[in-house]
Amino acid sequence: MSDHGHGHGHGHGHGHGHGDSEDQAEILDLDAELLASHTADIIDRLPTTGPRQIVDLGAGTGAGTFALLERFPEAHVTAVDSSVDHLQRLRTKAGERGLADRVHTVLADLDTDWPDVGTPDLIWASASLHHLTDPGHTLRQLHKTLAPGGLLAVVELAGMPTFFPEQAPDGHDERLPHRGADWGPKLTEAGFTVEDERTITVHIERSPAVERYAHIVLRRQVGPEAAEAALRRDDLALRTERTVWAARK
Repeated sequence: MSDHGHGHGHGHGHGHGHGDSEDQAEILDLDAELLASHTADIIDRLPTTGPRQIVDLGAGTGAGTFALLERFPEAHVTAVDSSVDHLQRLRTKAGERGLADRVHTVLADLDTDWPDVGTPDLIWASASLHHLTDPGHTLRQLHKTLAPGGLLAVVELAGMPTFFPEQAPDGHDERLPHRGADWGPKLTEAGFTVEDERTITVHIERSPAVERYAHIVLRRQVGPEAAEAALRRDDLALRTERTVWAARK
């Protein structure tokens, strides 16, 4: 699943320096590892049975793609992202897992063009729509793209993850004005019928992966020295909330 302004901007992408891109890819991989069970549960509870053609919109390095492939063994996934590096990383993983024949990657910036992704039964958009300049336009395009009766699954976060009890989620980022939006009315306006909406609370205790995740995020937020000091606290944990909307065409 893909998230936030701290490096999860894989929905349509922004310019990054090489080091920042490496951090972003590592955050995506850590996110996939730490939240694997939550992602699997979200997919298990989607009101859909056996989709054969799936689009992962803003696929990043493949957290959603591989979870979807595991849940739906007959499906093929078209992974769309604006990052060449992320898609290469995704293709490498697909090859290592023996899934290369079930994954097709498409490089596209959804703010500037709309790729040919066929007529999918399911579109998975995890932490990607809030990066778009005009998400309403994209939702209408998704409605046109889906097969009749197809499902759009939107997973979004209210703000940045937190690591300590006293932190409040920071949802404000002027570069990402749609982060934390209520996507229900937007989906209805685009022609969808919202069949399910729920919020999932995530609390993951300290581990080496949580420490690495926190180090990358806190280094950006407060600087290297303050980040190192924060990592010495014994109440470090990963805390976040994700809201899921399942919308039918």
